[in-house]
Amino acid sequence: MTTPHHTRRWTALALSLSLLAPWSAQAQNASAPTNASTPKVRISTSLGDIEAELYADKAPKTVANFLQYVNDKHYEGTIFHRVIAGFMVQGGGFDAQYKEKKTRPPVQHEGRQALAGGLKNTTGTLAMARTNDPQSATAQFFINVVDNAFLDPTPIPDGDPVAKFQYQGRVYENVARAQLLNAPQLFGYTVFGKVTSGMDVVQKIRNTPTGAGGPFPTDVPRTPVVIQSITLLK
Repeated sequence: MTTPHHTRRWTALALSLSLLAPWSAQAQNASAPTNASTPKVRISTSLGDIEAELYADKAPKTVANFLQYVNDKHYEGTIFHRVIAGFMVQGGGFDAQYKEKKTRPPVQHEGRQALAGGLKNTTGTLAMARTNDPQSATAQFFINVVDNAFLDPTPIPDGDPVAKFQYQGRVYENVARAQLLNAPQLFGYTVFGKVTSGMDVVQKIRNTPTGAGGPFPTDVPRTPVVIQSITLLK
């Protein structure tokens, strides 16, 4: 979605599997993560504090990547630049002058691994923003303010070729497994954390009036919502 980078549209999810010849989704582990040893962070914003736990056991590279940006104080002074009340709030990439901050190389996409561990794009979860390229997530993240199941990775049934696969109402048969694993529109967005306190602050961000700002034509808070710091609590 990154749209995150806001300069690109996340239309990938709307694409069809046109290369596939015309099935069932594999069972998912939908259990909620309850590991008490997960690191916690405090996101201090101009509208208040948000605390979240991060699931390093479900998305280890993604959490390590995020915490490195925390340690580097990358997020200090960045803004929530994309706020859509019925969808999500996104930040961590631009300063209050809408200048995009430099980032490290992208982190490996761990959406399917996280999904297998029970992490989904439900209300209050943190996920990595990206462009249409699934392997493009760097520092920007978003907080789901509603359940966004359509952002979850699409499970790939067992087998190679995959005997039957269903996507957006169409059934595909005998599809090479690699073709499905590498289809950009099936990757979804990697969930790596969840808000544990401060959802009232998230609601404030969600409900802030938006409009054009900097290079962005829409969805930018009219009064900047600044991330003052993100601090590792344990």
